[in-house]
Amino acid sequence: MDLLEAIRRRHTDNNKFLPDPVKPEHVKLLIEAAARAPSHFNSQPWRFVLVRDSQIREALAELAGASMKELMEGPFFERYRTYFRFSKDEVNSASDGIYIDHFPAILRPMLRYSFTPQAGKLLGSLGVTAALGRNQTEIVRTSPLLIAIALNKAEYVPGEMSALYSTISLGAVVQTFWLVTTSLNMGMQFISTPLEVAERKALIAEMLGIPDEYDLVALFRMGYRDPAGVRNTIDWTSSQRKPFDSLASAEKWGASLPDDLENAPSILWTEAESK
Repeated sequence: MDLLEAIRRRHTDNNKFLPDPVKPEHVKLLIEAAARAPSHFNSQPWRFVLVRDSQIREALAELAGASMKELMEGPFFERYRTYFRFSKDEVNSASDGIYIDHFPAILRPMLRYSFTPQAGKLLGSLGVTAALGRNQTEIVRTSPLLIAIALNKAEYVPGEMSALYSTISLGAVVQTFWLVTTSLNMGMQFISTPLEVAERKALIAEMLGIPDEYDLVALFRMGYRDPAGVRNTIDWTSSQRKPFDSLASAEKWGASLPDDLENAPSILWTEAESK
């Protein structure tokens, strides 16, 4: 697949993948491509744990589901409410966040209230958070490949520039994963919830044998996309992006773009798509 086509098509997959194992040569390609990511002084501070064993995936899935339920009933809404969008008007106005476009009909009248800090316990009492937890468990359990990323603590030192450099390098690795999976018609998604609960993050690091000199920083699920896949009971889209002139300034922050940049044709998108 052409690079620009992979960039256009890249997205997060919220739903189940095909059950087919990821081909060994594709797994190797993912790591070899990630190894091409830049790093400070070529320190290559990242290491990867490839999880294909069904029992380990099952254990990680249970932790992910339990974490999802716990976070949904706790600090999740207060932390992330600013990113929820409930209508196309909100999507068009903000050009960011996630659009909650798939929600059970019986709960739709209370959709907006359902995503407020006060609603977590209510959703728990209605069984919604349990359903979200079960869904998280299922999609992780059935993902044929999980990849954990750990950063070397000698480089990833909070408060030091090396930590920033390591984080920049991590971002390059993750984007490489996303573009390679896209080119292979594979899907990819963060498994973020268990890493937001300190005890579960520590348990996962222990399960995967990550040594003390490395810090577990990310966990992803991957697999081949299912063209007949069914969306989750509660689901969202996040394809909207801020336009060029909202993201970039010329010479100084907030300054308007000169005409040659403002009117330059898009190589990535058609004229209709770029608006």
